[in-house]
Order: sequence, then structure tokens, then C-alpha cells
Amino acid sequence: MKYRYYICDVFTETRFGGNQLAVLPQADGLASEQMQQIAREFNFSETTFVFPPKTGHTRHVRIFTPAREIPFAGHPNVGTAFVLASIGGFGEIKSSLTVIFEEEAGLVLVAIHESDGKIASCELTAPQSVSFGKTLPVQLVATAISVDAKDVVTKTHGPQVASVGLPFIMVELRDRSALERARINMSGFEALVAQDLMPDVFLYTRTGDGFDIRARMFAPLSGVPEDPATGSANCALAGLLAHYSPQRTGSFTWRIAQGVEMGRPSTLIARAEKVDGVVETTRIGGAAVLVSDGIIYLD
Repeated sequence: MKYRYYICDVFTETRFGGNQLAVLPQADGLASEQMQQIAREFNFSETTFVFPPKTGHTRHVRIFTPAREIPFAGHPNVGTAFVLASIGGFGEIKSSLTVIFEEEAGLVLVAIHESDGKIASCELTAPQSVSFGKTLPVQLVATAISVDAKDVVTKTHGPQVASVGLPFIMVELRDRSALERARINMSGFEALVAQDLMPDVFLYTRTGDGFDIRARMFAPLSGVPEDPATGSANCALAGLLAHYSPQRTGSFTWRIAQGVEMGRPSTLIARAEKVDGVVETTRIGGAAVLVSDGIIYLD
């Protein structure tokens, strides 16, 4: 058996930046165990496997990290839409097209934008409304990311779980220096597991240097020590910040940098819509670029 794959870099216009993604556009016949093996072989943050739709939408998509299957993620949706559009999977696209991916977390709408005959960008709408979990002690989280407790900002929110389909512990840091100093402390991550959490930790700081926000994401127990661009976390961040904004109704947009410390700079555009105090929609988008394609052989 053999399967074609494509590799793209997501949330960048430059090859070898952004977040790597492997896409198998025709994954029929693969068992879950084989998909996990393939994801481990690529060893990217995620690998996607595309199937015909089960409920009449555009495609059914499954997403795997090197360690586990996950119900939803940001850059895999943006990258999968980009790859399928680039190889003609949706036919000719003029100006824009919206596709719907069926995933474990729900239906994911992805708007594909074309310009001058090329796919310029893709933007997903999160499959779930932003939701919030427990707030954690500052020192517990600070220890896990190897920063001082005074580096954690709690003016808007404490270290808090937020999700639009995949949960993250959201932590605001006081400045870019603290963000750059952050490191994984595995015993600290194990302490987070003891809180009955999947300890995927998203760190961010507010800036005014051409980006509104700079961010990092550590998920060592998901097989991703650090992620260059985390669409699902940034989408949840948009929901979180819009939720805590004193503005009861409005549209919010943030330009976010991630992956800089890894040498894989990424640019993400996060948006949220809030009506009468309720965050109704969150979106994340950006560019992508094809890097390579090939064949995987299976016994």
C-alpha cells in the first residue's frame, strides 16, 4: 500500500517558517494505529488524514500529534484546506470558497481566499464557542514554565483553561523577556497532570512592535515540546480576551507572532465577534506555502 502526502508550512509566506504540517489527502483504508505511526514518523506537531465526508459536508478530517489523536487544531485545518485547494481538490477557486470539515470537536468552516491564481490565505471558524475551565495557582504554572511568579500577569485573568475545541492553560506574562526565558520543567508539567488537566500551556504577552501579541505553546506530554504556531490556542485566546473586554458588543482583531524563539516565525490573525456580552464566534487565519510531496509505503 502507498499513500501520497504533502508537506506545507502554515502561518507563514516563507518556506521553512511557520508550523510544519503533513497532509494525506486520500487516507481511505488507514487504521487508527497506522495513522498514529505515520504521525510519529513525520514527528511534526500534527499530521492530518483526509477522508470522504460522513455527514454530507466537504471532507472528514482526523488530526494526530506524534503521541495522540486530538479532536481539533488550528494550523492543521488551515494547512489541510490550503493543500487540498492547491492541488485542485476543490476545483477552480475564484476569489473565495468556504469548505466544511467534519472533526471530532464538530464542524470546522474554513474560508479559502484566492488572489492572482494562488491560494493567499485560509481562515477557520472554531467549531465550538469559547468555554472556560478551572483557574490554577500562579506558582503552580510558573514552576511548570520556569518563570518567577511575579512574571505572571493576573490583571485580566489568572492562569486559566480555555477552549474552542481543544483546551489550553492560558498564561499572560508581563513582557517579552519573560516570554523568551520560559522553559519546560517536566516535574512542573507532571504537577499540572495531577490537577486532572492535559497540560498544554499557552503563554503570551501583549506588545506594540508590529504585533499585538507574542506567544509560545508548550505541550511536551502531547509529544510537542514547543509548537511554532498554535491556531486553536490563539483562537481560544481571542475568545478569552474578547470575553474579558469591557466592550459588550464589537469585533476584535489581533496580529500574533509565535515560533520566533524556535527559528520558525509565524504570523496569525485572530478575530472574535461579541454580541451583548457573549462571544459568539472566534476565527484564526493566515498564509501557507507548499514545501514538498511524496509517497509513504506501508506493509
